[in-house]
Amino acid sequence: MKFNNDTNDPRYTELKKIYEEVLNLKKSPLYTYRTENNYHPVIGEGSHYAGIMFIGEAPGENEAKTGRPFAGAAGRILDELLTSIEASRKDVYITNIVKDRPPKNRDPLPEEIELYAPYLDRQINIIKPNCIATLGRYSMSYIMEHYGLKDQLRSISALHGKKFIITYGGKTITYIPLYHPAVALYTGSIKKVMFEDFKILKQFLNNH
Repeated sequence: MKFNNDTNDPRYTELKKIYEEVLNLKKSPLYTYRTENNYHPVIGEGSHYAGIMFIGEAPGENEAKTGRPFAGAAGRILDELLTSIEASRKDVYITNIVKDRPPKNRDPLPEEIELYAPYLDRQINIIKPNCIATLGRYSMSYIMEHYGLKDQLRSISALHGKKFIITYGGKTITYIPLYHPAVALYTGSIKKVMFEDFKILKQFLNNH
């Protein structure tokens, strides 16, 4: 996990607590798989005061080996998308709903999402972003179902790039569902759509 190493920063302290808790989360069905393969939990990285918080689904092999979110080919697409709005990883905060790698890169199971989601909720409360952008359908479904938008949940192809408003911890947050960058690796037309959708994010870049 990459921290802004300011030990006097209360957000650093709170995020580090999450890392330590997940590191020792022995009740997770993914804990043994992680330890047997010398993998790392992937908590998040970027600015602890980011205006935009990206939420992916679960780490892949590259992520689990490095402890960094979006460390593989999909991460390179994400970097391109950030560059297109004159941003980089240090300007935003990037995390996943599930913090450990599922075997064989399978989709996260409902019970895994349920187990790890409280850590995501805490991250949202710590970072206090102005905008949440989910990457993929699993994180989209979680945010919409648990943050007051369940009745508006549709397929990601119907909702990508649209703005919603959620309230959390007394703060109003703009929510925007986006395709997962991995989709752009094998569907060129989706990559073009993602570049268009990312333009909406630029107004939320300023840290707070």
